[in-house]
Amino acid sequence: MSTPILQTRGLKAGYGGRAVLNGIDLELRDNEVLCLLGHNGAGKSTLVKALFGLMAPSAGDVLVDGAKRAQQGVRASTAAGIALVPEGRGVFPSLSVAEVLRLGLWAANVPQAEQSARIDWVISVLPAIGTFYRQRAGSLSGGQQQMVSIGRALLSRPRCLLMDEPSIGLAPKLFQDLLGPIRQLQQDTRMSILLVEQNVREALKVSDRVAVMKSGALIREALPSDLDTNAKLMELY
Repeated sequence: MSTPILQTRGLKAGYGGRAVLNGIDLELRDNEVLCLLGHNGAGKSTLVKALFGLMAPSAGDVLVDGAKRAQQGVRASTAAGIALVPEGRGVFPSLSVAEVLRLGLWAANVPQAEQSARIDWVISVLPAIGTFYRQRAGSLSGGQQQMVSIGRALLSRPRCLLMDEPSIGLAPKLFQDLLGPIRQLQQDTRMSILLVEQNVREALKVSDRVAVMKSGALIREALPSDLDTNAKLMELY
């Protein structure tokens, strides 16, 4: 088996001295979509933040390509080919979509000479962005804002994408329309994706493997086919 692109060993983290993650051992493998499930408050978003370098672990390690991450922080993660689609989208409502994406190019350190081509590539993946490219982000629907958030993350051409609850506030059909192009991109580029989701049914359709968290601990790993009935899903909660 190849070395995981992203891995944790005994990872612990929390806020203000309160533990949220209690020794997580998790692997995100090359060329897979790993769906991370769990009830509200299970620690999923905290794990994503620790993986991306937004918060420092209190114990344990984050490994990239089998080696301990030497530096914390967003820039170190970006340099390692890791990108984040945050919970809540995180677009600036007063800026146009074009301005939001330009900020994304700057944050990802994309060379000036490559920026136009990178924007064109993102729009080829998510063509709808081209139809509202000049609009103010705050005027967009929830689904359109989520497209912008995903497009901004893709500007760095990541090999590993962390997606934290992308379906929040979206109708199931809109979520399906978002996931389809991302799954196709993943299959075309062999990108690895960690998908944190509450919309379990739709998430399982595009996932290769499932990890389940409860109260800050990883309690089960499975294949989507192992969770193909409501009864099996209810056992996790």
